[in-house]
Amino acid sequence: MIELTKQQHEAIQAGETRLRDSLTDETYVLVPEDVYRRLESILEDDAAAAMNEVMAVDDANDPLLDSYQHFAKDGS
Repeated sequence: MIELTKQQHEAIQAGETRLRDSLTDETYVLVPEDVYRRLESILEDDAAAAMNEVMAVDDANDPLLDSYQHFAKDGS
């Protein structure tokens, strides 16, 4: 874990949350860990929902799906 300098701490206290990497010019957004955890949970839920949608479309286009389901019901 990286420790904040006094200057960085003061910037956060002043409401500055965007950080720029001077080597890559990439920008990052700093959020408190509890906010990050909530965002992470939301993103994981969205990923699961997206996967379910993809699987539903795939199942709808599978001409052999009925035979798979029949096999599972009969156990044969």
